[in-house]
Amino acid sequence: MRPTVWNPAIELSTQEEKVVKRIRKAKLFVFLRQIRHELFDLEFQTELATVFKDSNVGLCPVPPAQLALAIILQAYTGVSDDEAIEAIEMDKRWQLVLDCIDCEQSPFGKGTLVRFRASLMSKSFDRRLVEKTIEMAQKYKGYNERSLKVALDSSPLWGAARVEDTYNLLGHALRKALEVIAHSCQQDVTTVGVNTGTEIVTQTSLKAALDLDWDDPVERKKALSTVLEALNSVESWIEQKKELDDKTVTQAKNHIQDARLIEAQDVEEASDGSPKLRKGVAKDRRISIEDEDMRHGRKARRGEYPPGRLYVKAGVKNSMVINVMFSKT
Repeated sequence: MRPTVWNPAIELSTQEEKVVKRIRKAKLFVFLRQIRHELFDLEFQTELATVFKDSNVGLCPVPPAQLALAIILQAYTGVSDDEAIEAIEMDKRWQLVLDCIDCEQSPFGKGTLVRFRASLMSKSFDRRLVEKTIEMAQKYKGYNERSLKVALDSSPLWGAARVEDTYNLLGHALRKALEVIAHSCQQDVTTVGVNTGTEIVTQTSLKAALDLDWDDPVERKKALSTVLEALNSVESWIEQKKELDDKTVTQAKNHIQDARLIEAQDVEEASDGSPKLRKGVAKDRRISIEDEDMRHGRKARRGEYPPGRLYVKAGVKNSMVINVMFSKT
């Protein structure tokens, strides 16, 4: 049986040109749209089809190349599976890359996305996908390959739980605080975000919403300041809202405390008084909002695992405990 081949258009449509013009700094979307036909040539698509079948009777009806491209976007932006599906249905930048402009429903569901990623990892094709994407960046100079490699290699997707960077950890904790408030007030999270002046953390992707040049250290410091200002804003808003019941206040403050812990672990004051990311990793640093017991594992012995590969070892603890081990590079 022949694989389901993805043949998206190469030239931009009039509608796609309008979307591209509106993308100011999140240039990865534009880059992937430009090179997707070459990244997923017939040879690579055939390779992908050999590692993933989504039914007992044949090949997956969803083109594996389209799923793989969604995985790259998800890995770079650091969103969860649910958030990725939501982004595909609501964010024109994702739709631009995945050839589904104005789609009301994602071309595939969360379950297919999860199974596809698991299949890639089981045969080490996650590395192949990352490396081939970086090769395209090196070839066309359309995106900083070093930044792309760091972002993709450190993505939480290659583990069984969300291991997030500082920006996403802070944003994740803040969003959970807003969700508690929204539930109590019978409002949606976006409305609460508007009321608290923290709309940025209600978006499907915090990093995409910040819309900054992540290759620029000054821009990264600006992003950190923006997220910390949002944290201060939510904390102050909770203190002033006397109509919130005690349970809601307690739950929301617990999430704020999680964010403050991340701040204490990862952030320090620069010489000019502005916040900056701390160099090095704090002992027992928290790396997941959903699993507070999750910690960085020890590095593997030299030669035990191939360099650059992220390995996950699952055991039993409250249904699952994840020990994440990075090999030396």
